[in-house]
Amino acid sequence: MPDEIINRVANSNLVTVNLEDYYPEGSRVLFDIKDWLFEGFVLREKDFRAQASAFDWSQYQDSYVALTCSSDAIIPGWAYMLLSIYLEPFAKKIIIGNLESLETSIYQDILNQLDITEFKNKPIIIKGCSKKPVPQNAYIMLANKLKPFAKSIMYGEACSSVPLYKNK
Repeated sequence: MPDEIINRVANSNLVTVNLEDYYPEGSRVLFDIKDWLFEGFVLREKDFRAQASAFDWSQYQDSYVALTCSSDAIIPGWAYMLLSIYLEPFAKKIIIGNLESLETSIYQDILNQLDITEFKNKPIIIKGCSKKPVPQNAYIMLANKLKPFAKSIMYGEACSSVPLYKNK
């Protein structure tokens, strides 16, 4: 059959890694403490502690939380630590920063635990398009983790990939 179409990608040992497959469920929350500050700028310890103590932290059950302050106030480190202590029984992860920093931190944990021995001496494509908010830093972390093991690393789709690395 000379006109038979052969799918060479399906028959190859090419491995596609889609970071979206590792995206953990759970809401992402940006917790802004600005509204807990006097006039949005001054942290009064007694008032801050009272608000933290009276707040219903259970609403963050199984959430990923980024603590931030959107005003130009100078926030002492203990304030974020205090909030994290209240959040700890409920939240899956707590950081100081924005939502992108939160996603990066989540993926850092995931990639640190990822067993990549299955990728040894194989050509790898890191899938680029994602419907979920996979941070750009996750792609960098994955590429660097795969580099010592992979035969080659590409980015994109099998039909239109960009070569990034080839083991010599």
